Amino acid sequence: MSTALDPAVALRMEPLRLALQGAADRMQSAMMRAAVSTIAREGGDCAAALFLPDGRLLAQARSLPLLLGSLIPAVAGVLARFPAGVMRSGDVYLLNDPWSGGTHLPDIALVHPVFDGRELIALAATSLHHQDVGGMAPGSIPPDATEIHQEGLRLPPVRWRDAAGVLPDIDAILAANTRTPTNLRGDLEAQWTALAQGARELRQIARHTGERFAAVCDALLAQSADMTRAALAAVPDGEWHWHDALDGAGEGSEPIAIAVRLHKQGEAITLDFEGSAPQVRGPLNASAAAMLSAALFFMRTLAPQAPNNAGCLAPLTLRLPPGSVVNPDWPAAVNARTATVKLACNAILGAWAQAMGTQGQGVAPHAGVATVLALSGTRGDGRRWMFTEIIASGAGASATAPGRAGVSTDVGNARNTPIEVIEAEAPIRVLQYAIRRGSGGAGAQAGGDGVRREYLLLDGEGWIAYRGERHRSQARGAQGGAAGASASARLLHVDGRVQPLAARSRVRWQAGDRLLIETAGGGGWGAAAADAAAAGASSPPSTSSSSSPSSPLHPDPRQECP
Repeated sequence: MSTALDPAVALRMEPLRLALQGAADRMQSAMMRAAVSTIAREGGDCAAALFLPDGRLLAQARSLPLLLGSLIPAVAGVLARFPAGVMRSGDVYLLNDPWSGGTHLPDIALVHPVFDGRELIALAATSLHHQDVGGMAPGSIPPDATEIHQEGLRLPPVRWRDAAGVLPDIDAILAANTRTPTNLRGDLEAQWTALAQGARELRQIARHTGERFAAVCDALLAQSADMTRAALAAVPDGEWHWHDALDGAGEGSEPIAIAVRLHKQGEAITLDFEGSAPQVRGPLNASAAAMLSAALFFMRTLAPQAPNNAGCLAPLTLRLPPGSVVNPDWPAAVNARTATVKLACNAILGAWAQAMGTQGQGVAPHAGVATVLALSGTRGDGRRWMFTEIIASGAGASATAPGRAGVSTDVGNARNTPIEVIEAEAPIRVLQYAIRRGSGGAGAQAGGDGVRREYLLLDGEGWIAYRGERHRSQARGAQGGAAGASASARLLHVDGRVQPLAARSRVRWQAGDRLLIETAGGGGWGAAAADAAAAGASSPPSTSSSSSPSSPLHPDPRQECP
């Protein structure tokens, strides 16, 4: 620690750290068990965290960094509207507005003040990706949106619940603006279940810790800051740059630049995204709250043994140019912000790999893909259905190990949706789920392979809302490694037509049509051996399915993929 500690405080630090971490993790588990929508219950697209009354992050569940980082500005947004002095026991506040601390509209954050008697001791917070919050497309992730108002119901911080229960007027507004009111109510109740559990545990923890609870919390934050500064001090000073590009807002559109300058001096670090593209007309814009997730993820990697709180952000200066794709002005569309945040995270890791490469450390860029798929439709008997899932891709290789295949990387960490769940809830048969062999970049350590996933619509007709990435670019290799293969998606119509899909597509399909998605591979690390390099030069990895053999995870012997 940077200053001498009261021994009574020091003795309580590790027990309190473990207790807070356990409470946050159990909140996460409770929320997932109670969730209704598959994307939260099976995919884990939700997060839980604990805060001090002034909004400082105290502990976060080991779950989805994409949402965890954004809970910090969400809590700040609630406190700006409802200061601690006006909060009441039993209150729960709700928001999803990207200009009030939110990310995109399906991610609804709830914040609950935790009182012990009359004393406000902490805040509990959760965020969950809801199945549908209205807007122009089922699932509320329209790839062709051009402004926020097409994406769904926008909610500034409001009181959703008080000591008597859910406020009827707010509940009525929410239910009237979703295609799936049962799911929305059920998932909000799952979030409340997690908040209530976290509040109970926090009161017990505070009472057990005693009158020094606040002092020990401050000490844990300081410890995290000190450990992060020490990790930075061990790295040579310097400045490194990295650039990447999103595929664009649609077919024929220009790539969208993501640029970062990483400047490290002493115990401080700056991440400057000046040079990134201006905000775009499509939904690829990422709010400042969303971008904080990329920064928090990176800072946590510097000292992973440090307490899991906001102290790691103390050495950081984050610069996000206003009016850019990484900090857009209203009324920008933002529903595809995950792709931008993941590419930004990749850019940070790419710049850091240059700093660490001379020390035999670092990691090549991951595929950086958050392939999000919302399928919906109407069965032949008129019943409607809908589900959303996240499809993994390839991880970048490191100096000491190859990249993992078919994983959700960096700020993602979402889980695969089991095929059995999809087929039970929708008129869909998953014909293939496979590793896309050879799609990882070559190198001394090869990048991780992407995956292939193929869906057959069995009944009726419906919509495909596809948000992919890396169709027109690749995850770059590091230290001489090769780039991973690009991604692709296409609709195979029952009449034999093949319809390629751009990275942002919304199309109709009917019974008998098949959707085939191939995700990108991660970058390789280091130059491959001379013979492998020569072979790679004569036959670089193809992005087509015919030259990317697969190893089935869930093969369908009835049909071969074209």
